[in-house]
This record gives sequence, C-alpha cells and structure tokens, in this order.
Amino acid sequence: MLSTGRADGRDGIRRPRRRPAWAGRNYTLLTTAAVVANLGSAGSLIAAAFAVLGTGGSATDVGLVATARTVPLVVFLLIGGAVADRLPRHRVMVAANALNCVSQGIFALLVLTGEARLWQMAVLAALGGTGQAFFAPASEGMVLSSVSGEHSGRAFAFFRMSMNGANIGGAALGGALVAAVGPGWVLAVDAVAFAVAGALRAFLDVGHIPERAPGAGLLRDLRDGWREVVSRPWLWAVIGQFAVVNAVVVAAEAVYGPMVAEEHLGGPRPWGLALAAFGAGTVGGALLMMRVKPRRILLTGILCVFPLALPSAALAVPVSVPVLLVVMFGTGIALEVFGVLWMVALHQEIPEEKFSRVSSYDWFGSLAITPVATALAGPVQDLIGRTAALWGCSALIALLTAAALCVPDVRRLARRPDGGPARRSAPDTAPDPAVDPVVDPDPDPAVAPATGASASADAEGPVGRSG
Repeated sequence: MLSTGRADGRDGIRRPRRRPAWAGRNYTLLTTAAVVANLGSAGSLIAAAFAVLGTGGSATDVGLVATARTVPLVVFLLIGGAVADRLPRHRVMVAANALNCVSQGIFALLVLTGEARLWQMAVLAALGGTGQAFFAPASEGMVLSSVSGEHSGRAFAFFRMSMNGANIGGAALGGALVAAVGPGWVLAVDAVAFAVAGALRAFLDVGHIPERAPGAGLLRDLRDGWREVVSRPWLWAVIGQFAVVNAVVVAAEAVYGPMVAEEHLGGPRPWGLALAAFGAGTVGGALLMMRVKPRRILLTGILCVFPLALPSAALAVPVSVPVLLVVMFGTGIALEVFGVLWMVALHQEIPEEKFSRVSSYDWFGSLAITPVATALAGPVQDLIGRTAALWGCSALIALLTAAALCVPDVRRLARRPDGGPARRSAPDTAPDPAVDPVVDPDPDPAVAPATGASASADAEGPVGRSG
C-alpha cells in the first residue's frame, strides 16, 4: 500500500502509516477482495472455453456457454439493483460470491472427472451470470459508500487500477495454467478465489450506512430507481451513449479484431499483444487519475470517449502492429480516465440509498444490446464488408459521443469543492435541490446556456455509466 506520512504512536514515536488516509477499512477490504476475485475470474473465462473444447465442443458450443452466462446477467441486473438497495449490500455480495463459488466448484469437479456435458456447463455458466447480476450493483454501491471527501477520485482510480491489474495478471496466469495443468484446476482456483473474496466481504462494516426504510415492493423500488435515472439528463445521456458504444466496441474486438489479426497482422499473438497494450493503458490511466482532478467531471470524461473510435479505424486500414499497440494503449488510458470520472460523478450526485438501483440501470444499458451486436457482426460484414463495418463502428462511437456533449449538464457538471457525496434523499418526493448536479459557477460562454441559468434536477437531472 501507499504511504502518505507518519502517525504518532502511544509512545510518541512517529511511525509510517500503513495505508493512505483515504483507504479506510471497508475500502481496503473491498479492494483486496476485488483483486482476489478478478485474478480467479480472468483465468476462468479462458478455462471455461477450453473446457468446452476439451469435451469435443465446437466454436458454436463455446459461444452457447458464453451466452448462457450473459443472458441471466442482463435479465436479473435490475432486480439485483433493487435487492441491493433493500438489503445490506455486503450480504448480497457475500451471497453472490457463495453462488459463484459453488457453481465454479461443481464446474471444476465435472471437468476434472471428465463428466462434463454441454448442458451442464451452460447451466453452471448461467448460475455464474445470475450471481454477477446481483453482485455488480451491490458492489458498486458499496465501493461508492466506502469513500468520502476530496480524495474520492484518487480512491476510485486506485480501486480500478487494482482490478484492471488483476484482470491482466489473471488472464496471463490463467492461460499459462490451462496449458500446464488443464482447465479444471483453473476453475477450481476460481472457486477458491470466490470463497476468499466472500469471506473478506463478510467483514465489511456497514454501521455508517443509515438504515433503509421498508420498501413498498420490488416494482416500486424499480420505478423509483428509473425516476432517479430519467430525472438526470447527464445520466440517461451517458447510459444511452454507452449502450451502443459498448456494443460496437465488443463486436469489433471480439469478432472483427481476431479476423483482421489472422489475415493481416500475423495471427493471434499480435492481437493478444494489442489487448495487453489496452490493459496496460487502463493501468496508466488510473495512475494518471490518482494525480489529476479535472473540475468539469463529465466534460473531461466524455471527451476521453472519442479515442474509443480509433481501434476500429486502425483495424479498418489496417495499420501495422506497432501502430496498433500504440492506439490500444492510448485508448486504454482514455477509457480509464472516463471510468474514474464517472465513478466520481455517481458518488457526488446519486443519493447513497439509490446507488445500487442506478448502477443496475447503468449496467443494464451497457450490456443489453451487446449480445445482439456480436450476433449481427457477421451478417453485417457479409452485407457491407468488414472494412465498411469497422468504419461504421468508429463513426457510431464518434457521433454518439458528440451527441452526449450536446446535453448541457454533461458539459457543466462540476466537481464539488469538498468532494462529498450527495445527500440522502427523502422517499417518494421530488428531487432534492441539494443533490442536483453541481453546475460550474464560472461556465465557459461557449457552452453555457443562453439564459446563464443553472439547470435543476427537475428539468435536467443526471444519468451515467459505471465503465
């Protein structure tokens, strides 16, 4: 951990702090648990694919198992967000980890004994996706509530850097272990990682979180979360933007990227290096955001989404491998800058008791049409050609990002001087002016509205995504 000075002991001797002041107990537990879980999960994705192939499955079978995980993730996300705002979030997280631990443990046992069947692997993958649907909104709400004050941006940057680093290391280690000992043991390691992460999260302290009033029902909670989203233009604008941006980015990288690499770049190795360069860029972006604190949160963040159009354009040309590596590294930096600033915006603007519901709508928007985009990528390529399809991906990203910048609140949302979170809101009431977007007190004349008036949450409330 980082050290930020010295602390006085009982004997008067000043000793180095073991962790920064902004890294409290909950934050430290959450970050450690996320690293452990992501190390296991990144490797298990590779192991699951090779487990299917090891039983004689085809590429279609691999896709079927992957889809079996994605569908329940999308279906249950909104319910997961409502449940996480109704129950103690750490209990929802631990229960989800337990489900993932059991499903991965059974998956591992079937593979190790040679008894795995395709339908069994699909069912177990679906259980894993269900656990993730309940875990993700609860986790994001818990992370946001574990940080306060002016160091929130730095804390979110370090958290995301830790997760991205774990993903990179887990994928590299998982691939090596699959080759060395087989996919079954990698799946078993993932089950153990979920158990350890769940145990760490069980020790989270939720005493600082106000008790929630009894809800009026699940559907009422979902409607309340939806009103929270649509009342904030910056929020729904970015969720809508990333619904399409995520879909075309995944389609380009999962479908077109490997094909371009095979035909023009020299095969899977350079494509693997390109993805690794992107991962390294996200770590670099997190390091950058631990040092800088832009005043206009979303204006800076959305401007950093434009570079996401570059990888598709680079594949359309296609550029040389060294140029592609530079493009992917720079894109990783830009995306991570957006991701950190997005977390800062949510932490600042969304009432604590509604974090998870807002997060679930954010996740849902980001994932809902991704399977459709990947399914249509092949037919679109057959219809207009791969080069045109890749240029179309770039154009969509650029146009949607420019459209998001047309929303006044996106351009004007400013960082609170104290970095503090939004105030708890009263149930079933109109939006509280205390949690409206903070409007830049000295707006740029080029982007300020003609009246110069501050936007209210009633007129132009906030919306966004989790990255």
